[in-house]
Amino acid sequence: MKRILYITLIYIIFFNYNLESKAKENKILYKINNQILTSIDILDEINYLGIINEEYKKLDKKNAIEIAKKSLIREKIKEIELSKIYKEIKIDNEYLNQFSINYFKKYGVKNISDFENFFLQRNINPNKIRKKITIEILWNQFIYKKYNKNIKINEDSIKKELLKNRKQKEFLLSEILFILSDDEELSKKFNIINEEIKNKSFSSAALKYSVSNSRNEGGKLSWVKESVLSKNIKENLNKLKIGDYTNPIVIPGGFLILKMEDRREIQKEINLQNEMKFIINEKKNEQLNQLSNIYFSKVKKNIIINEL
Repeated sequence: MKRILYITLIYIIFFNYNLESKAKENKILYKINNQILTSIDILDEINYLGIINEEYKKLDKKNAIEIAKKSLIREKIKEIELSKIYKEIKIDNEYLNQFSINYFKKYGVKNISDFENFFLQRNINPNKIRKKITIEILWNQFIYKKYNKNIKINEDSIKKELLKNRKQKEFLLSEILFILSDDEELSKKFNIINEEIKNKSFSSAALKYSVSNSRNEGGKLSWVKESVLSKNIKENLNKLKIGDYTNPIVIPGGFLILKMEDRREIQKEINLQNEMKFIINEKKNEQLNQLSNIYFSKVKKNIIINEL
C-alpha cells in the first residue's frame, strides 16, 4: 500500500511539474486545424474557471486540466467556424464593454476599469476574456441568423396555459446536457455521469460532461417558470423531490439531466402581454440553444485535433 501511494505521489508531482514547466516555456500542446493551444492558454483557463466556479477549485489537477482543455477546444472550434463567416472576430467595442460589465457585475465589476483590474489582479489578460465573450456573442448571433426562421412557437397554447393557471410554479434547476459519440451507449454514459454525481457532486459532473453553456458554472440555472418548459420536462420535474435529478430526457441535440435545487409557487396578477413576450422569448432561446448544439456537433466532426 505504501509503495502504491508513493508511486501515485511521484506521478502527481511529475504531472504537475511537467505542465508547469511547459507553461513557463509556453509549449504548443494541441493543434485544432490551423489554431493552436498552448500550456499558458490551459493554465489561464484553469485560473478563469476557478474564478467563475467555486466547485471547479475542488477538482483534482488532472480533471481540472481536462475540463479546461475541453472548454478551450470548444471555443477554438467556434472561432474556426466563425472565421469562415466573418472577416474579423470582432464586435462593437462599446457593446462588448457593456456586456462584459453586466456579465461580471456579481463580482463587483461596475465599469470597464473594474473589469480590467479584476482580471489583472488574478494574473489573467483581460483581452483573453474579451475574446471569449466576443466569440460567444458572434456565435449566438450567427446561430440566430441561421435558424431564426426555423423557430416554432405555439402562441395560442401559451396564452391558454397562462389564463388557465394563475398560480405559477417556478423551479431552481441545475442541468447537464450531454451528447453521445458514435461508439457510446446511453446507459453506459449515464452510469458514468451518475457515478460522478454520487461520488462528487452534480456540479462536478456538469463541469466534466455537459456541453451546455451553463457547464462552466456547474450547470446552475436561475429560477425557471413552469410555463416555459415543455410538457415532457414538466412531467419529469413534477416527480422530483428537492435534491433529486431526472434520468436523461431526450431533447433535440442531446440528452438532458435536470436537478431540482428548489421549487416555489407564486400567485399574482400577471400582465398577459408581458408574460407572453417573456415566455415566447425563453422558448425561442431554448430552441436556439438546441440548434446551436446540433450545429456545433456537425462542425466538430470536420475538425482535426492533434495533441503535440
